[in-house]
Amino acid sequence: MKSRRQFLEELAALGVALPVFSLAEGMDLRGDAGKGSSKMGPLCVFTKHLQFLDYDEMAATAAEIGFDGVDIPVRPNGHVLPENVERDLPKAVRAVEKAGLKAAMITTAISDAGDDRTEAILATASDLGIKFYRPDWFPYDMEKGVIGSLDFWKKHVAKLSELNRKYGMTASYQNHAGLQIGAAVWDLWYMLHDVDPPAFGIQYDIRHATAEGGLSWPVTLRLVAPLIRTFVVKDFFWGKKNGKWEVVNVPLGEGMVDFPGYFREVAGLGISGPVSLHFEYPMTNRPAEVLGKKEETRQVAEKMKKDLNTLRGYLKAAGL
Repeated sequence: MKSRRQFLEELAALGVALPVFSLAEGMDLRGDAGKGSSKMGPLCVFTKHLQFLDYDEMAATAAEIGFDGVDIPVRPNGHVLPENVERDLPKAVRAVEKAGLKAAMITTAISDAGDDRTEAILATASDLGIKFYRPDWFPYDMEKGVIGSLDFWKKHVAKLSELNRKYGMTASYQNHAGLQIGAAVWDLWYMLHDVDPPAFGIQYDIRHATAEGGLSWPVTLRLVAPLIRTFVVKDFFWGKKNGKWEVVNVPLGEGMVDFPGYFREVAGLGISGPVSLHFEYPMTNRPAEVLGKKEETRQVAEKMKKDLNTLRGYLKAAGL
């Protein structure tokens, strides 16, 4: 077993510093922090949460709330279905641009360069000026083992990277809590550190990094910082239900993610890219079929506006 000193020396050799960070105290960041893009990149709504609206309604609502852009799901059951991407993604992007917003990225189920719809999705997105997409998550195969699984997926990443270069696209793999590749974050460094960064990088999700990393997330953040291309923002805390601990998703600032510390780290590392704001907590007080579209839109927009203002406040406080 390595000593703590040996471990720290190895981190230093990789260029990983152990940062000093603390929670901000007495800071109210829920007011209106102003409009406009941050230094990180356009602040986008993940339109999964507006999928009950058509493209024009979605775009108009996102613009009214104050977002800079959108992150459109192009996947099974998404806002754009993969089989209809050539027809429907241009419609969605036209609506977004008409509303004065940017179609900054898409979220996909892509995991294999040879799949039927992979090239069609990338070609269509590229033609529309979209540069970033999130691929699907890669599973571990315990018959191959941890390292064997990572080496297996590295080959897929290499093939996808060739396709990405062809279309001027960047894949951004999301670190997601659980048992898939990317949960531990260090495994993404192993899988991607020797891949062409403009072709394949990371979509960094601080919520999932905190759920998996607790107090150690600043270490892995620094390890993978050169690979980060896009960001996801959301909040949570651990709660006990029926005697079992589970993740409870909540509005920004109401959970355990250290956003002030996180954005100070981001600012210090000088990393940037489009930001996708997610809303995994309940956003309405009654079922949609009871509320009707107009009232559902009002309640959802109200929650989104609050989270967006909170995010802008955190960014402003960090100089971003």
